[in-house]
Amino acid sequence: MKKILVLLGPNLNMVGIREKGVYGTETAAAIETEIKDCALKNGFEAEIYQSNHEGDLIDKIHASREAFDGAVINAGALTHYSYALRDAIACVSIPYVEVHMSNIHAREEFRHHSVIAPVCTGQIAGFGKQSYFLAIAALKELL
Repeated sequence: MKKILVLLGPNLNMVGIREKGVYGTETAAAIETEIKDCALKNGFEAEIYQSNHEGDLIDKIHASREAFDGAVINAGALTHYSYALRDAIACVSIPYVEVHMSNIHAREEFRHHSVIAPVCTGQIAGFGKQSYFLAIAALKELL
């Protein structure tokens, strides 16, 4: 069975608590269970890793090159300014699909630009938790 990584950045552990009008009321833990179920239905074993620390995310990206067949990344706010995450993704040869629950292009101006998008295979944004499921479906087609 192919393995995928679902990498979640800063504050994504607070989904269901923070900005409910943007992210909804379903908890991060509940969504993670649904992500794992979706992955299994698509023939993947999924590992979910969340960190509020950029360096930890970079270390996990580096490790992904030998441990996973593909990855989904929601880098949170790091999407918009972390050249370190961008460079880490560029170091690995597995496909990364960038995901955002909200439509980053309909929010504050600073959220409109992703520095990681150029090194990701694609970007899915604005479909709530369904964004993760769409990314898994995309990985299924890619792999």
